[in-house]
Amino acid sequence: MPRGDKSSYTDKQKRQAEHIEEGYEGRGVSKKEAESRAWATVNKESGGGKKSGSGRGHTESRASSRKGGHKDGASTGATDRSAAAKKGWETRRKNRG
Repeated sequence: MPRGDKSSYTDKQKRQAEHIEEGYEGRGVSKKEAESRAWATVNKESGGGKKSGSGRGHTESRASSRKGGHKDGASTGATDRSAAAKKGWETRRKNRG
């Protein structure tokens, strides 16, 4: 099997790579780089190309997906969380009566 051959990947893995690639392209990454990153992400999550079947798999890590495009994996900064907490506190105080 030549290097770069995708025949050993499942249909689900191919769909995942395509979806991830579209996300990268939407953020301005070149087509070639987006494809490379997408397959790297699929490999990291699922352990590489494999065919489905009973007893052949192991649980997949979703760490890469959870990052959601943020460089350090954080969804919001401390300032945003603090602002949200203050807003919630004000709302609860107003609604108390």
